[in-house]
Amino acid sequence: MINEEGGPVLRRARQDDAAAVAVIWRDGWRDGHLGHVPEELVAIRTPESFAVRAAQRVGDVTVAVVDGVVAGFIMVVGDEVEQVYVGAAHRGGDVAPALLAEAARQVRANGHDRAWLAVAAGNARARRFYAREGWTDEGAFDYPAHASGGPIPVPCHRYAKPV
Repeated sequence: MINEEGGPVLRRARQDDAAAVAVIWRDGWRDGHLGHVPEELVAIRTPESFAVRAAQRVGDVTVAVVDGVVAGFIMVVGDEVEQVYVGAAHRGGDVAPALLAEAARQVRANGHDRAWLAVAAGNARARRFYAREGWTDEGAFDYPAHASGGPIPVPCHRYAKPV
């Protein structure tokens, strides 16, 4: 998709985007999760794990491109906005709101009237952002983070928004 208004260009990810997605995902995950998730999860979220998962999940990814560079991405599955990450150089601008709007559009296209996402309970910056964007904090719950030995419960808040 081309953005006629001069903001980020949103498009489906290609396999050659996986490396950039992995770096943004790894760095953003560390920014928002270290100190807020179980240490056993931190131990398995290695740089290699993000590279593998980004390559495996490229079909679920929409990227935001600014000046030819992947600036952020989302992953949407069903009614869940599984991942929302923006590179540090592009935070605070129009990339994250554009990605969230696209996530809502995808959830609607998937046949749902509400989108939801999980935010680590201690990630105050992200929680403030989602609230500013009109998402409602529906309360605390344990999100089952995928791990090879089985899910690891992560203390989160569920945010939702009508789409």
